[in-house]
Amino acid sequence: MLYVLVYYLLVNIFCFFLMSSDKKRAIRGEWRIKESTLWLFALLGGAIGGYIGMKVYRHKTKHTSFIVFFPLIAVGHIILLVYLTIYLA
Repeated sequence: MLYVLVYYLLVNIFCFFLMSSDKKRAIRGEWRIKESTLWLFALLGGAIGGYIGMKVYRHKTKHTSFIVFFPLIAVGHIILLVYLTIYLA
């Protein structure tokens, strides 16, 4: 179970920094991180970090899909973690 928690922590930190990096690149007019990459890491467990990154950096906040589905994915991952903690611990 410890490995699962460490995985979730790391993937959320990474997704948070992806949002930060993409926002900085957008401001400077540089090459951007693909939205599909952001979605991939959200689905792999980084939705909480990505959502926090959205709020902190005010990034992707005008995209309805990000505003709606990042929190939904995050709730799904929280439910999964609670389930794993109860039944595998």
